[in-house]
Amino acid sequence: MGKLDGFHHKDFLEQVTTLNEIAGSKDSDALPGLLELLEKPTGDTGVDYMVVNTLNAVLGANEDVVARGLRSRNGAFRTLCIRAAGEYAFPEAAEPLAEMAEAETDPDILVEILAALAKIRPVDGAGVFRAFLGHDDPMLAALAMEMAGAYADPHAVVFLKAAVEATDEERTYEQCDITTWKAIDALASMATPETLEFLAANVHHINPTARRLITDALVRVGEPVIPHLERHYSQGNVDQRILACNIVGFIGSRKGADALVQGFDKGNFTDPNVRYAAYEALGRIGTLKGLVCLVDGLSENDELILMAVVTGLERHAAPGILKTVSDCIAVGDERSARIAHAVIASRALRLFQELYQNETVGAALIRALKKSQDADILADFAARLQDIGSERAKADAADLPTVQAATRKALAVDDSKSMLALYRSILTGLGFEALMAANGQEAYAFVEAGEFVDIVITDMNMPVMDGMELVGKLRGALGYEEVPILMVTTESEGSQRSMATKTGVTSFLTKPFKPDALKAKILEMLGG
Repeated sequence: MGKLDGFHHKDFLEQVTTLNEIAGSKDSDALPGLLELLEKPTGDTGVDYMVVNTLNAVLGANEDVVARGLRSRNGAFRTLCIRAAGEYAFPEAAEPLAEMAEAETDPDILVEILAALAKIRPVDGAGVFRAFLGHDDPMLAALAMEMAGAYADPHAVVFLKAAVEATDEERTYEQCDITTWKAIDALASMATPETLEFLAANVHHINPTARRLITDALVRVGEPVIPHLERHYSQGNVDQRILACNIVGFIGSRKGADALVQGFDKGNFTDPNVRYAAYEALGRIGTLKGLVCLVDGLSENDELILMAVVTGLERHAAPGILKTVSDCIAVGDERSARIAHAVIASRALRLFQELYQNETVGAALIRALKKSQDADILADFAARLQDIGSERAKADAADLPTVQAATRKALAVDDSKSMLALYRSILTGLGFEALMAANGQEAYAFVEAGEFVDIVITDMNMPVMDGMELVGKLRGALGYEEVPILMVTTESEGSQRSMATKTGVTSFLTKPFKPDALKAKILEMLGG
């Protein structure tokens, strides 16, 4: 007598106990009874759900049953077998699943079939997925693209490129669907010279989301990407050069730092925005050649570029380089004052502590510190002076000014530490409490926490969540419908600004800019 005989007439506890016993034993002899219960459910939702789970447990221990079940006329059982084949990655199921993929027309069932095949990943499966690269259903096409990358299918490259290029067309640049995302990831996972060259050529994709996906993908690939990006240093436009520098900095490879130094030597970084990006990238990597190049950057006159140089030196400076910085400040000229201000504005506490040991240099740094209107910066440096502990340091800490509490708040968003430091310096000087975020996600967390600001300043190109997406989310947040949003960007293309305006950006400021230009723009947007 079978365990499931008379199942419908048993009480709830007996039914549950019986199903649990079968699930635990995974007894294939119970399959006929379970199939009958699948076709004729009890009507109790909980019990019927347990029947499905029990059937799945039995199927998981019987690969041959699953392979045969894929040809069953019972649609519900066939679907369970498809899912079990994928969940347990049964090799015997690969052939019947491939046959089903060729014959099936229902997109929902096809997704189940291809998802199962993707988990099994049969050696000769590339052709099955290739057939769906151009499918009208985006989920099927996306899954096929993902597996084209997993199989490194060279025949799929033309389809993947076309998917990325389609989003770059003028009529579709505002959209970035799942197929574009999967196509970018697949091309990156192949990591052939052809696919990397293509992605590198598209670092300044017209669609901001696709651009971020390409950036993230190239960073994941790492060092093999660098030769393909180097070409932008001499041949690309300003935006391409900036993005190439950013990616190389995020990769963090010595080879990338050497290429950046060569870019400086060859005169490829004359544009101030490109110089800024190149110095910031060198600061992230921190090789000896890169640090020497950063020291040369202490001669820069542009405040933002100098802050990028100081931020890089703060991360990696060795004793010899510290002495060079100290000597530059000790001269006491205009350049010295600019460097001292950059150390303070960048909140370069470690650099400050080392430089402060020289009394002349320490005095110059304290003069720059006393000009700050940022309560947090003053507090941080006062604490560091207390840590130094000398009588001179304690006296300097006691002599620092007290800043009046801000009555307004501003939110600044940028993935550059030195850019955020510049924003902070300008905003606090205008009497704002400055909230800082490295990307859109961090910025929106302030909103979700209940913060309200009088103005938002955001970059366009950022990892995790870019400026476009952030602006869209802000405009949908209660209380942020009319808050002025300033987008600061190097972007020169009209399509990008048009898209940003539609999303909800109030005004733009083009890099490079002087601090006074940003101050004037903020006051203009707030009505004085």
